[in-house]
Amino acid sequence: MPTAILTGQPVPGSSIESDLRSLGFDVRTAADAAETEALLARVPGGERVAVVDARFVGHPHALRLGLTDPRFPLAAIPGAVAAQPGGRQALTRAMARENSAGGGTCPEFATASRQAGATTAVGSLPDRIATALDAGGDGVHRPELGTLVAVVPEDPQARNEARQAVAAVDDEAVRLKSAVKARDGFFTTFFISPYSRYLARWCARRGLTPNQVTTASLLTALIAAGCAATGTRGGFAAAGLLLLLSFVLDCTDGQLARYSLQYSTLGAWLDATFDRAKEYAYYAGLALGAARGGDDVWSLALGAMVLQTCRHVVDFSFNEANHDATANTSPTAALSDKLDSVGWTVWVRRMIVLPIGERWAMIAVLTAVTTPRITFYALLVGCAFAAAYTTAGRVLRSLTRKARRTDRAATALADLADSGPLAQGFAAALKRPARRLPALAPPALALLGGLAVTATAALTGFGSPWPAVAALGYALTSGLAVARPLKGSLDWLVPPFLRAAEYGTVLLLAAKAEADGAVNGVLPAAFGLVAAVAYHHYDTVYRIRGDAGAPPHWLVRAIGGHEGRTLLAAVLAVLLTAAQFKVALTVLAVAVALVVLVESIRFWVAAHKGGAPAVHDEGEPA
Repeated sequence: MPTAILTGQPVPGSSIESDLRSLGFDVRTAADAAETEALLARVPGGERVAVVDARFVGHPHALRLGLTDPRFPLAAIPGAVAAQPGGRQALTRAMARENSAGGGTCPEFATASRQAGATTAVGSLPDRIATALDAGGDGVHRPELGTLVAVVPEDPQARNEARQAVAAVDDEAVRLKSAVKARDGFFTTFFISPYSRYLARWCARRGLTPNQVTTASLLTALIAAGCAATGTRGGFAAAGLLLLLSFVLDCTDGQLARYSLQYSTLGAWLDATFDRAKEYAYYAGLALGAARGGDDVWSLALGAMVLQTCRHVVDFSFNEANHDATANTSPTAALSDKLDSVGWTVWVRRMIVLPIGERWAMIAVLTAVTTPRITFYALLVGCAFAAAYTTAGRVLRSLTRKARRTDRAATALADLADSGPLAQGFAAALKRPARRLPALAPPALALLGGLAVTATAALTGFGSPWPAVAALGYALTSGLAVARPLKGSLDWLVPPFLRAAEYGTVLLLAAKAEADGAVNGVLPAAFGLVAAVAYHHYDTVYRIRGDAGAPPHWLVRAIGGHEGRTLLAAVLAVLLTAAQFKVALTVLAVAVALVVLVESIRFWVAAHKGGAPAVHDEGEPA
């Protein structure tokens, strides 16, 4: 149980002790700094601890934001400071320095208080500790309180004024409002969040966790996929309704996490991973349902998954390339900021990119009232337009931006490239000539190599050796593309070009096998393989976002890297019949899925149990 140490003389009628207990704290009292230090030393190092001024007046949610958010090792609000286990040593050092100084007012804090004209007591021990932490270089998170009150009044009059300010603001209304993501899509903002926040509160009051709601969302989407797979009009209608319900639950889990501050590394991974699993499982359900009605749309389903995954890789790569770039400005970004000042353009631009809310709403409605083929056509057209819009804008930003990419960004892009032994071998051999290539060479090489292998697969018949030859050339060009650090203005395009090449080649080879070999089931096998590989690529992104590094090298080598899998698929198409190729793709899909899933689950569960920093990624609408 976390511990809260109330310092100073208690104030009659104060609710601070009961407020702290309602937040789950074991409350102890200390008369002065020396006794506070002694109590602090007795709290086990693996527990969260807070130091709170007994004169504190404020909203319970202000205390919740300042003392219970698991994402930050150290956090403070006026009159209170808290430390997670990772920040305990820093808190102990600051407390010792404060106590050895005799408990006097820190000059820096006194100056800041006078400048702010605050009614907070300059003798507040928690505030002096927070100032000492800042002075020692320990980052202290200070949450944005908005209209919430958190003060340590100097006198009875100030206390009465503070209590009146607390009574004037509805604590619960602020908490509900803050549960909604600050930046979201039009459909989510106006058609889901107005009521899903109340569902989040209902879940919180019944002790449900965000991970449980995330799992419920996944199960609902899988049932929706099963309904779509029936191929009946009633099944399609039920699938559309269940998909929307799944999305409501998907919004609710994040709002529950913000409402109750239940953030975790495992939760962030489950939320992001399950979003992709739900959508792609639904694509498969639609394709199965169409097949029951005599319409084969597996190529459209696989094409939609390839396009959507490549869109996400564009987002991830661009963001990682510019994560900590210096002088990160451009005329295009300035124009975007100006457009943001015009309210209606913000919503139009958010809808154009077809985020998850708009996308799932479109899929659900079209599933219920049309056919799977029409649904996939609309999805492909909408996603293609969104991809062209966002990619063009980011290319313009990159070309006009005067930014210096860091080593961290180059490493992240190299990890996202997912180069296997072949590409890495070519990269090592060609490192010297790669340095003399023009600035735009890496994305140009990745694009040309990818176009060569996909075009060859599209223009030759199944069993032709030319796709295998082109795949070997693709391994060479992709190795050359990553032979030097990816710090160029457009080098963030390398990973999405490589994804499109690998996924597109598998799709085209499978389509040729079905068309030329008159064998059904090759495209579903290819769907499974691309889904397994896409999971690996998403998992790589989530590890990088969580500052956990890329997947281990042995895993990348074991599943061949993007160029190895592309070459293997092309060689198998040469050596095997269409029926044998279907079996080979199925075996490969199962093998990749098993290796990747086992390692991924092991890693994230170990990170969660090992006390990895809690993560909650607001990010862009997916």
